[in-house]
Amino acid sequence: MKTPKDYIVFPLDVPDYDQAMGYVETLKESVGLFKVGLELFISQGPKIIDAIRNVSSAGIFLDLKLHDIPATVKRAFRAASLHKPAFVTVHCDEGGEILKSVAENNPGNTKILAITVLTSLNQDKLKTLGYRDEYANDISALVLQKARLAKDAGCHGVVCSGLEVGMVKQILGPDLIAVTPGIRPAWTLVDQDDQQRIVTPADAIRNGSDYVVIGRPIRDAKDPQDAAKRVAEEIASAF
Repeated sequence: MKTPKDYIVFPLDVPDYDQAMGYVETLKESVGLFKVGLELFISQGPKIIDAIRNVSSAGIFLDLKLHDIPATVKRAFRAASLHKPAFVTVHCDEGGEILKSVAENNPGNTKILAITVLTSLNQDKLKTLGYRDEYANDISALVLQKARLAKDAGCHGVVCSGLEVGMVKQILGPDLIAVTPGIRPAWTLVDQDDQQRIVTPADAIRNGSDYVVIGRPIRDAKDPQDAAKRVAEEIASAF
């Protein structure tokens, strides 16, 4: 059974090995998963996954947001899955063919998470990117469209904001894993934030999120361990 800390995904959004492993050492007993993103994976390669496993039992979330032609994404996912992360992310933007090619050629137990709409995007940005008004003006409809595409293709779950996760779970079912970025604990909310669609950890869990990605509120705290503990307490209050 998951404990409150197991819901927490901590992103290792740092450029080098020493910084990343410093956070791993500090938070190894405080979070459920460490997220290795593009910057860290490119700079350090697969050795960073082994290094994390050597000191922590937390899972590995390989957030590569794969996005290319279907054949390339399929091979890239297979290569990533050899390192046995719990999750690998793939973009939805090129349609169901890419997602299906990955799902049908998954060689192991790595779960496929489809990226729906980045939490840094809002209506104005979606219009600038050329989305039709029906989607740019209703982000939830766009998220649902992409989540349905992912489920139909055989993906295990999606990445979506806490504002849409309840709708996704209600319409597509509780078994579709939902990972929610753009999380800000109630005690850190500020007016200026580059994340446009944010919720608190407790709200995300109440809405149906299975995991919450929480970076800056923990990373930038004077005591990251204590901040992670406070996040876990906030998550516990949602049950």
